[in-house]
Amino acid sequence: MKKHINSSPLTKRLLIEMGENLRMARLRRNLSIRVIAERVGVSVNTIVSLETGSSGVSIGVAANVLHALGLSEDIKHIAKDDSFGRILQDMKLMPRKKATKKTPLKNP
Repeated sequence: MKKHINSSPLTKRLLIEMGENLRMARLRRNLSIRVIAERVGVSVNTIVSLETGSSGVSIGVAANVLHALGLSEDIKHIAKDDSFGRILQDMKLMPRKKATKKTPLKNP
């Protein structure tokens, strides 16, 4: 039974792009899908699914494919530059302005 994960359109496009990148890296090294599948220990269909952007392929398989292609270090770059998270964190760390105390009205 094939796994199917519902993904946003953006996620689908990014998975397809990642799969294409992995395919191109494999082809540049003149390696067949069968060779990568054997090195990773998965079926040829799993590698095809990964290269076509299927959301049902585990991240462990993707990491093992990167290793088989000599690109293990690339996994370190996932979410490395979290600029949005840093903005959120900085907003929490910024000192808040305190409300000024109102001076009481003097009675005549």
